[in-house]
Amino acid sequence: MNLSTLDYSIIFGFFAITLIIGIIVSKKSGENTDEFFLSGRNMPWWLLGFSMVATTFAADTPLFVADVVRQKGVSGNWVWWTFLLTGMLTVFVYARLWRKSNVKTDIEFYELRYSGKAARFLRGFRALYLGLVFNVLVMSAVMLAAIKIGGIMLGLSPWQVVGYAGIVTVIFSAIGGFKGVVYTDFLLFIVAMIGAIAAAYYAVNLPEVGGLTKLLENEQVVSKISILPDFSNTELIMSLLIIPLAVQWWSAWYPGAEPGGGGYIAQRMLAAKDEKNAIGATFFFNIMHYAIRPWPWILVALASIVVFPTLESIQEAFPAIEASKLGHDYAYPAMLTFLPKGLLGLVLASLIAAFMSTISTHLNWGSSYIVNDYYKRFVKPEATEKEQVLVGRISTVVLMVLSSFLALKFTNALQIFDTIIMFGAGTGLLFILRWFWWRINSWSEISAMLSSGIISLLFAHYEKSLFGAEQIFPTWSKFPLVVLITTIIWVAVTYLTQPEKQETLEKFYAKIQPNKTGWKNVIAKANENGNNIVDTSIDTSLTYGIIAMIVGTLLVYSILFAMGNFIYGKINLALLLSGSTIVCTFVLIKLWDKIKKGF
Repeated sequence: MNLSTLDYSIIFGFFAITLIIGIIVSKKSGENTDEFFLSGRNMPWWLLGFSMVATTFAADTPLFVADVVRQKGVSGNWVWWTFLLTGMLTVFVYARLWRKSNVKTDIEFYELRYSGKAARFLRGFRALYLGLVFNVLVMSAVMLAAIKIGGIMLGLSPWQVVGYAGIVTVIFSAIGGFKGVVYTDFLLFIVAMIGAIAAAYYAVNLPEVGGLTKLLENEQVVSKISILPDFSNTELIMSLLIIPLAVQWWSAWYPGAEPGGGGYIAQRMLAAKDEKNAIGATFFFNIMHYAIRPWPWILVALASIVVFPTLESIQEAFPAIEASKLGHDYAYPAMLTFLPKGLLGLVLASLIAAFMSTISTHLNWGSSYIVNDYYKRFVKPEATEKEQVLVGRISTVVLMVLSSFLALKFTNALQIFDTIIMFGAGTGLLFILRWFWWRINSWSEISAMLSSGIISLLFAHYEKSLFGAEQIFPTWSKFPLVVLITTIIWVAVTYLTQPEKQETLEKFYAKIQPNKTGWKNVIAKANENGNNIVDTSIDTSLTYGIIAMIVGTLLVYSILFAMGNFIYGKINLALLLSGSTIVCTFVLIKLWDKIKKGF
């Protein structure tokens, strides 16, 4: 594809701005690890909220949505829409708790909540397991998307994409630290959204598509536009709606949607000025992530069904595509090749923005684990702040190199999503309960983590003989079975092993002030020893938080589906959902006065 001078000017101008921001903040970011990884813990909610949503606006996200819509229809997005429940639980229950913990990373939490050798092992292992293995896996999905976009739109080889995209991003991430990431995320999100909306508008109005009305009436598209799955198809309704709503949202670990918060979302909550700003940031993020962003991607995906109805049609239009990489996710960048000059440069810049935002966040987040929870904790406890920042910058480069190599081995984004979901199955409930049930110990987490991975591998190996219409279990039951077995194992291990030391539990409760119900034994023993660990000035009740979670979920779904029905021309239903949005907003405002008593 030939880019005009205007296109190149937009793209290189965007690169220059992000690098300038990184250079400007580099001196401040290099002062100490608090600055490099948390920007001095003084960030406002709106800036952190934009950073969260920009981070999850990865280059692979529109490709993933296109893959889902083309294969399973719009309703296929329920595989990730259900994570909104997790997000709202984080907003109204866990954001406050994370900010109170005052740890540098969510991995450091382990030695706040647990004690002894098992806690030390858990912290070190999870630092490498999440910061290195899982983090690289997620970044490889983003890099894979960049490879596909660069291949179709720029005619670049995978190695060229890895080289060009990786070098700029890793330089920016290494010198700018967290402050650079957050500041540029604000710009990156705006550019990315403008590009996504522009791409959707142009794709829908292509001559082959004929506008929105003709698109929605196209016989190839009609079967794909339903927001809810076909209830007559048991396999489909179970895998797309029932399992995600009933099991997946609370039981699976996934970056950006961890039950109870965690990862780079926790990093931003920990960087907030205070608890109110942590809550405000995560609430803003969930509205933007689930309600505002999806429809431009969905429209491009639907239009692609008309222009490129099959994989063969994509291959025919782009014969240079490697057969091993060909998938439905290629449809998104394929549609972008129709964009006119100028707009093409803007959309390419928006995809670069999405790529840089996500990769820079994962690089900074992953290196924070490696430095704070592995290097300083186990390798060199006496390391100076400057030395830790240096190790953080080195690990940033290493993470980038590893993810680039791994990206060359995968085929599509949906494949990576499914892999991550399965490996985190069954651990979510533990992450939710560990704040509120004193009996959970470090061995509970170790057993959950190991059993989830081992069971997932076994099920993957014996999948053909265990799951399917003619086999022992239906296909949709694989995920809930992993959850069930993993949960039984970690609960059993919890009761078969000794609880954490009373001193550790008392310190944790005194600092965090979680709900009293699951901590009655600890509080009673503390009182017997003359230690008053309960702050009576704080309302620790979960009732209003849970109600707010439910209302917040209804609010965001109302916005999401109101937008969809306005697009579909179903005005009455859209107005009804808009009314639901107003009612939920009013209820949340009333609930906020009650929730603030927990600060």
